[in-house]
Amino acid sequence: MATDDGQPAGRHDAFAPAKINLTLHVTGQRADGYHLLDSLVVFADLGDHLSLAAAASPALHVSGPMAQVVPTGPENLVLRAAARMGVTLDIRLDKHLPAAAGIGGGSSDAAAVLRGIAALRPDIGLPPDQGLSLGADVPVCLRARAARMEGIGERVSPVDDLPPLHAVLVNPGIAVSTATIFRSLARKDNPPMPEILPGWGDATALAGWLAVQRNDMQAAAIAAEPLVGQVIAAIAATDGCLLARMSGSGATCFGLYADTQAAGRAAASLARPGWWVRAARLS
Repeated sequence: MATDDGQPAGRHDAFAPAKINLTLHVTGQRADGYHLLDSLVVFADLGDHLSLAAAASPALHVSGPMAQVVPTGPENLVLRAAARMGVTLDIRLDKHLPAAAGIGGGSSDAAAVLRGIAALRPDIGLPPDQGLSLGADVPVCLRARAARMEGIGERVSPVDDLPPLHAVLVNPGIAVSTATIFRSLARKDNPPMPEILPGWGDATALAGWLAVQRNDMQAAAIAAEPLVGQVIAAIAATDGCLLARMSGSGATCFGLYADTQAAGRAAASLARPGWWVRAARLS
């Protein structure tokens, strides 16, 4: 429903889950500088919470444990998403995900705003580019379910046969610059994942397959911030860890486990001062 001036009526609550790159293959770079990727992406059952309502002028109110790292000016992706759709919103963002962390916090927030606008204004719907102009991760975050992301982020294919996945997410409290990591890559023409992804009977089978895939940004991130390597080693040393890897360009890393109990025990053992540690279910 919309008001007489075309603005959405009512208030809409939205959830913006953390995005996890189980794989991240950098397969090329276009002449315009954009990098080509091939990534298996999943989403956690934890994230940020947003509430949207029509307003006379754009407004963003940020609260939550990670509020201090969020810019509140027009450069913020949630305000840009609303502006992109020609809608003026009062947005309340309850921020729980660390910023510049490789788990798509800003992109997932922007995707949640786009979904919210589509719910409030079905006549507008979603943008034709699925939010790509806002960022490479926004189209996959619009789906917010397991998917394969290719190209510069514009090709998103559902992956519907993943087994139940339990994980621990760890961010050591440092920010890693995606642009810096891309510039530091030793090569940018790495092989993609197989054209046809296999089936996986359980988390152990998936982790075994993932072990021969890659995050092509991980080595460069460790070179820039050695603490990332220490986090991966700490996760890998926990009981029952099936795989430890970095997500995105870092600095958040993850471990996969066979069940929620193992993930919970690992999360407890990884608690460190200044570290953000959460057990999660991925889908």
